[in-house]
Amino acid sequence: MNIFKKAYCRIFQGVFRLALPLLPYKEPKILESVFRVAEVLKEKSINSVMLVTDAGIRGFGITKPLEQSLESNQIKCVVYDKTQANPTVANVEEALGLYIQENCKAIIAFGGGSAMDCAKALGARVANPKKTLAKLKGLLKVRKRLPLLFAIPTTAGTGSEVTLASVITDSEKHHKYTLMDFNLIPKYAVLDANVTLTLPPKLTATTGMDALTHAVEAYIGRSTTKETRQKALEATKLVFENIKKAYDDGQNKSARANMLKAAYLAGIAFSKSYVGYIHAIAHSLGGQYNIAHGLANAVIMPIVLKEYGKKVHKKLHKLGIVAGVASVKDSHEVGANKFINAIEKLNKSMGIPANISGIQKEDITHMAKNAEHEANPLYPVPVLYTAVQLEDIYLKVAGD
Repeated sequence: MNIFKKAYCRIFQGVFRLALPLLPYKEPKILESVFRVAEVLKEKSINSVMLVTDAGIRGFGITKPLEQSLESNQIKCVVYDKTQANPTVANVEEALGLYIQENCKAIIAFGGGSAMDCAKALGARVANPKKTLAKLKGLLKVRKRLPLLFAIPTTAGTGSEVTLASVITDSEKHHKYTLMDFNLIPKYAVLDANVTLTLPPKLTATTGMDALTHAVEAYIGRSTTKETRQKALEATKLVFENIKKAYDDGQNKSARANMLKAAYLAGIAFSKSYVGYIHAIAHSLGGQYNIAHGLANAVIMPIVLKEYGKKVHKKLHKLGIVAGVASVKDSHEVGANKFINAIEKLNKSMGIPANISGIQKEDITHMAKNAEHEANPLYPVPVLYTAVQLEDIYLKVAGD
């Protein structure tokens, strides 16, 4: 990267870091049961809501207790359950039409990051009916207050219940873009372990590693605060102590609850301190090939951490200590390598591959440009890379 662009990126990030304490980030209010949702709606005199979820979650009956609770409290519940794994512009527009038609007054996101991304983007469109999603993408473009938004995570990983971001796929252009605005932060986060008990082992693994990615990138970045570092460390510790337990025994309510807490903490950490190239690369792969975000992050994470080299050794060593895989007696380099190796072993123990198959070499240049555009200058990465340098990382992700 040439010296002028590098200077621009670091100055931009430095200004943003100085402004961090002044930004209007508000943590959601936590509800510990889905049955509390109806109580809050009644308190606010809201009698018509839209439930945004996907067909699989609803088909398994996971939303049924909430729907029954709303019905018994005379609250109309309009369901949109066509959300795709990587929610699209079409998903959001279809949900918007139904929301307006049924005169809904609040939104409940029920599911993983996809449902929450869709629900947030829906809220952004309700608040800005004359603007397309393309005009709302980027930083602080939503601006207007959303309808009352609840987030009920069925996975412990995305942290979307606390974040200011919504990631949407433009199917026509095969590209993901992000809406980022403080108004996208849900008003309430419902952390109910009961709704995560049926999550399959595969999704338990990939979404859990997604949470770990959030904690790691928030911690190693250049825009951390005492608060975000503490939350990232605690989230890392919780993931290493609980993800395999939840993977091996989906009915382990304690492990499930701890993973929800880890995702919540990591979500706050990266909302304030941001992520890095792991996410930028994962977003491009998701947009190009519809690869699940958690899976992409899990595979990419150890590869990118190795690329960063000595710039992150000290911080990775600290993460390794709290994770229980490194010692204070280790050198920073040894401790960092132990942490990266532990991530790779954890992935392998849960059936997550070391590489992503199907990446076409002719697509890499385009994806690398998208990742570079997303990350620079916004993400306070430990090491700055150009699109050409990122191409090499895509090849390693592909196993070449």
